[in-house]
Amino acid sequence: MQSLPLEVKVEMSRRRIKEWYESHDGMVYVAFSGGIMSTVLLKLVREMYPEVPAVFCDTGLEYPSVRDFALSQPNVEPICPVKYNRKTRKYERISFRDVIRTYGYPVISKEQSSFIREYRTGSEKLKEIRMNGNNRGQGKISQKWRFLINAPFPISEQCCTAMKKTPSKLYEKKTGRSPFIGTTASESSLRKSNWIRYGCNAFEASRPTSRPLSFWTGDDFFQYIVLNNVDFADVYGEVIWDGEHGHTTGEPRTGCMFCMYGCASEKEPNKFQRMKITHPKQYEYCMRDLEDGGLGLKKVLDYIGTAH
Repeated sequence: MQSLPLEVKVEMSRRRIKEWYESHDGMVYVAFSGGIMSTVLLKLVREMYPEVPAVFCDTGLEYPSVRDFALSQPNVEPICPVKYNRKTRKYERISFRDVIRTYGYPVISKEQSSFIREYRTGSEKLKEIRMNGNNRGQGKISQKWRFLINAPFPISEQCCTAMKKTPSKLYEKKTGRSPFIGTTASESSLRKSNWIRYGCNAFEASRPTSRPLSFWTGDDFFQYIVLNNVDFADVYGEVIWDGEHGHTTGEPRTGCMFCMYGCASEKEPNKFQRMKITHPKQYEYCMRDLEDGGLGLKKVLDYIGTAH
């Protein structure tokens, strides 16, 4: 499916959008981050169903121009990260700084950071699996990153749950709407395995979601943007398409501004080296120690041997 022509993929995605919309009687929404993938998804959905709302999770982690672009779109509903306070029995807004102090830093990848967290906090049986793998040799911490077991800071994959999934689920519970999400199977082994298990429209998943662009590749998004003259956040610069492959002249992708996933394997200048030049205030904040009101990323990046 990933090798199909773009025009075929577009029609397949439209069928999956229609199926999801009709199966939920129109009670759906687009999880809109303001990034390139969710921008393309929003265009496809609204070409068919203009009234569908876009929900933007205002985490405080977005590049400024991405946030501005997202909030400038019509019919956008902003939500914010929250955590349940058992004492007050209410959900209260939290920041990324609160999250990393409570749960830990997102480093290397979502899979590896979850394995490290589980090794540190799990049972002896789980520790054995995380060190040596299951009966198929899967589920273990990479040899390269095992030194992080003893890192002098907490490590976790739970920031995405706290910053995005929890407020999104609360929105879904409140409104009864089900999401379209603009992710692809090519982004990670976890997303690939979930697509193999559930397909694009995951009706049977614990949290039913539609990912109608799952079989698209990065080049498909660039080609679609050029062919359809799609507007997007200016942090990406311009999209260049040579007829076979595409790229941006600015940031290659955005996501969460202070997330460290993937930066250890990124070619220099990596995202933090670029941030130092393009967004010096945000760079200074994220590198400053937690004790001094920052995020403490300098110590973490130094420990994992990543330039910044």
